[in-house]
Amino acid sequence: MKIDKMNERLLLLGHELGVQMLQRNWRVATAESCTGGGIATAITAIAGSSSWFDCGIVSYANSAKEKLLGVSNKSLDQYGAVSEEVVIEMVRGVLAVSAANLAVAVSGIAGPGGGSPEKPVGTVWFAWATSSDHVTTQQKKFSGDRRDIQNQAVIFALEGLLDK
Repeated sequence: MKIDKMNERLLLLGHELGVQMLQRNWRVATAESCTGGGIATAITAIAGSSSWFDCGIVSYANSAKEKLLGVSNKSLDQYGAVSEEVVIEMVRGVLAVSAANLAVAVSGIAGPGGGSPEKPVGTVWFAWATSSDHVTTQQKKFSGDRRDIQNQAVIFALEGLLDK
């Protein structure tokens, strides 16, 4: 039952995003780490999304963040992959390599390992940006197991796209 409710929520959010993108004549892109393509999957579950979804880049490894999205090694070393600085670079990077007008970037610690006292499991950073370079960020701390954290992050990312 829990999975059905989540899938319903994802479909509703994806549909609403599609309506909004079509009304604006915009395209959207994603830069994902801890969600592993979950945002792009939720978007492409919507029939007709090819008319408003440009691309999704899953950059799980730091080297992929650098190569595919232009994230600086300095930011990764200084702040870590799970940081406001890195998601800002990720979201700007996906906008630079796509034809999108709106993008989201996500990096976090889904667990069960990998957390620290400063960045416990469930810590996720988000950045949303438009092609006019208006960037907003937010950090969330989700709970549950790995799948729960990933699902919560996907939903929050989609909700944030709808607010932009």
